[in-house]
Amino acid sequence: MQQRMKSNKKVTSWEVVGALVAVLRRANGLTQLQLADEAKVGEDTLASVEQGRRPLKVDLARRLDTVLKSDGVLATTAAKLPNREKYPAFVQDYVEQEQKALTLLWYENHVIPGLLQTPDYVEQIYANLHPPISPEATEAAIRARLDRQNLLRRECPPVMNFIIEESVLQRHLGSPDLLRRQVRHLRECADLPFLSIQVMPTEADAHAGLAGPLVLLETPDHDHLAYVEGQHNGLLIDDLDEVSAYQQRYGMLRSQALSPHKTKSLLTKLLE
Repeated sequence: MQQRMKSNKKVTSWEVVGALVAVLRRANGLTQLQLADEAKVGEDTLASVEQGRRPLKVDLARRLDTVLKSDGVLATTAAKLPNREKYPAFVQDYVEQEQKALTLLWYENHVIPGLLQTPDYVEQIYANLHPPISPEATEAAIRARLDRQNLLRRECPPVMNFIIEESVLQRHLGSPDLLRRQVRHLRECADLPFLSIQVMPTEADAHAGLAGPLVLLETPDHDHLAYVEGQHNGLLIDDLDEVSAYQQRYGMLRSQALSPHKTKSLLTKLLE
């Protein structure tokens, strides 16, 4: 039996860079508070960087280089980090596979799927985080999520299907106008030739997706993977038996949701 791809915790570039910041800080005889004050950054932000929970942005790295007299080491390192390091460690493997997938199947029960979110909608999601994160971290997270949507503009985009709970379309995340713009964007996406959207009606009986969100994808090598995510953790699965069970579950969800044609009609009705 194959092993889960996320069974062992891997050291990320964020953690390596954070450890370097901590070593340089201590070599200069500074506490986190002292360095944070001199670099004009919050102490909690600096602590998160040193612990590898937050990426070191180039502008902050330059300020730290000035204070720590490190000759641009941190700024150069931050600029050289691979793109995948823009994302939290637990989701990096998934994003890497998502961006080159041949097929992508997604079920979501609380929010609009990330690949279909408008910029305003993404901002509201991060505005509702608890505990909140710094403005700098928020901006980076929003930019990283929107960058993922370039997948839809790829020369040969994957074939995609999204199943969304109807209640998600009724939740006012922000203003009614914001929700209307989001629904309009969904309706426009539903006409893309490689993409279909299905709504799971609230009045439907209990269905196969009660366990939570699910993403299935096919890689360029025709391997099949499943991704399941909870609160601040996620798991990319390649075990054949487990992936097969998730595929069966998704197939049942597709049969229980509104058809793509009826979903288009529903979205149009919501806009009216």
